Amino acid sequence: MFSIGELSKRTKVKVPTIRYYEEMGLLAEAERTSGNQRRYDKAGLERLSFIRHARDLGFSIEAISSLIELQDHPDRSCDAASKIASSQLADVRDKIKRLKLLEKELKRISSGCDGSGLTENCYVLASLADHELCSREH
Repeated sequence: MFSIGELSKRTKVKVPTIRYYEEMGLLAEAERTSGNQRRYDKAGLERLSFIRHARDLGFSIEAISSLIELQDHPDRSCDAASKIASSQLADVRDKIKRLKLLEKELKRISSGCDGSGLTENCYVLASLADHELCSREH
């Protein structure tokens, strides 16, 4: 059995986050000692590791909840899990595309200022103040 602190150390998930996952129903409520301290078993550790890994991959709480539901029913088709993962991949690709556009715009803005002038003539500050100076919507 693991205390919440030990679970936190093993999974690198902060204690308040563990409590939040319990409140959200992602992690089963821990057993309590006579002193009202939470105690987690190996299944709790494994579940929290699963949640942590899914969060690291950017899955939403809702998606993780759906994945846990599927994990809890090993006799079901994995089609839904595949669709959830594919949707997450599409979201990540979309974010990468937007980030590349932001990178290009920031590069353009920052190259407009060599840092040698006064702030009243700074292209970076002017670009942030006037969206019309941007090359495209972002």
